[in-house]
Amino acid sequence: MVRYAGESLTNPLRTRDNAVVRRLPATGPETTTMPIFPSVEWFKAVADLVNKDPEYRKLGNTDAVVGIDVGGRLFVLTFEGYEVTKVDEAADPAGLDLDFTLVMPPEQWRAMIDNIKEHGRAELQYTLNSIDLATPDEFAKAEDYYRRDLFYRFNQSFQHYFDMSSKVETQFAAPAHI
Repeated sequence: MVRYAGESLTNPLRTRDNAVVRRLPATGPETTTMPIFPSVEWFKAVADLVNKDPEYRKLGNTDAVVGIDVGGRLFVLTFEGYEVTKVDEAADPAGLDLDFTLVMPPEQWRAMIDNIKEHGRAELQYTLNSIDLATPDEFAKAEDYYRRDLFYRFNQSFQHYFDMSSKVETQFAAPAHI
């Protein structure tokens, strides 16, 4: 027998299981916890999914400190071994020890993330490798080309990271807020 919170259980039937069910308030858009892209919360939400995904481990270990530049905002992701261990936003990029930085305008990041959301993974023209090949300016930028090579060496791990964003409900920041 099920009774709702606030109802009396003064006379429960001894031969039946009795439970109290609590009604939760309805949730609406005002209570959503959807992370906004770009933000530390969004990158952490994806990192949490990656760190729990056994498929990511099959790609092998990854050791790189990666910058993600979205319209001048710089996010730093640290890949160590089989997980993403740190996500930060850099207020001042000077002095950061990054292996490389992925640089695209916000509208191109949004197009890539929308494509991944729609298809569950990046279609050919939206993979990191394809974007790098199609970009006249460098997509993966670095001072040291040996360190930039980590983008290519661990490309599938980085692609898997972004493909996991298909499982994150994403809101996009208004262009003026990026």
